[in-house]
Amino acid sequence: MFWEKEIETLPREELERLQVRRLRQTLLRARNSPFYGRLFKRIGLDPERVDSLDVLKDIPFTTKEDLRANVPYGFLAVPKEEIVRLHSSSGTTGVATPIFHTASDIDRWANLVARCMYMTGVRREDVFQNTMGYGLFTGGLGFHYGAEKLGVMVIPSGPGNSRRQIYLMQTFGTTVIHILPSYAMRLLSVFQEMGLDPRYDTRLRIAFIGAEPHSEEMRKRIEEAYGMDAYNSYGLSEMNGPGVAFECPY
Repeated sequence: MFWEKEIETLPREELERLQVRRLRQTLLRARNSPFYGRLFKRIGLDPERVDSLDVLKDIPFTTKEDLRANVPYGFLAVPKEEIVRLHSSSGTTGVATPIFHTASDIDRWANLVARCMYMTGVRREDVFQNTMGYGLFTGGLGFHYGAEKLGVMVIPSGPGNSRRQIYLMQTFGTTVIHILPSYAMRLLSVFQEMGLDPRYDTRLRIAFIGAEPHSEEMRKRIEEAYGMDAYNSYGLSEMNGPGVAFECPY
């Protein structure tokens, strides 16, 4: 159940002390960015004096408009030379907002997703097929690196090409899949066209569904049709992507 038991089972008081320490570190780092440097001066916030989580109520929300108004580098808190990766939101409702990662950001992100996947029952002996898009979208690579952190064999199939997806599942014994709920329903129809039943003709046991809205009814249909447990992954590009929150069996 626990990927990092010491961290995940911290007593409440220790957890709160850790949260305050991490909050102070985060605010000190954020102060280096043009946007937050100006904001902290305006509201009179000194990160070095933060000793309680209560300070959060004094910090204004960062809005999508703030993010868009400060493209490209207004939120960058480290020298550009330390950046190893750029991801981006889709921009479907306006200007796409970039998200920058250092090497240590990528490593922490991978570890966070690994923790979430482990919590649902994914183990090293599993085979993980990632049907999400790779590239600027965070969902594909976030899960990819999390699975690799666990030591799981990853099939980076990407989206579409449904018959090939099924071939990969059957040939390499996929047990865990990351998939859009709408695509899971589409793929089910392809299984049927091929005269196959995923409950008996694959080894699937766990699915991670997300990146779009779905109903509880749709989740149950997916679970029943594939004979697997489906867990929702919550995330947003501005906070790494996947790994912000996860469902689990407990």
